[in-house]
Amino acid sequence: PDLGRRFAERKRCADLECSMLMCRGKAMRDFKGPDCRFVNFKKGEAVYVYYKLIGESTELWAGSVGSDFGYFPKDLLEINHNYSNEELELPTDVSVTCS
Repeated sequence: PDLGRRFAERKRCADLECSMLMCRGKAMRDFKGPDCRFVNFKKGEAVYVYYKLIGESTELWAGSVGSDFGYFPKDLLEINHNYSNEELELPTDVSVTCS
């Protein structure tokens, strides 16, 4: 299917609003995203995961570093704490576009 501006049709969250933390990890290396939909981080920074994309883009998760929120490759994160074992499968929203 044509996802338009979405990376995936579905995501896994800890709650219906995807506002609860799923897990926390440490960045294994620096990451600078290709556009404003991604969150940038430095090696060693704490990254908080709010949802995981499933389907076409299973390599992307969404989370925060400080006050910044966005997508990042899950392979760059070493999980060191799980907040929830509950995972709900929900449709994704349309992604923000960069100007």
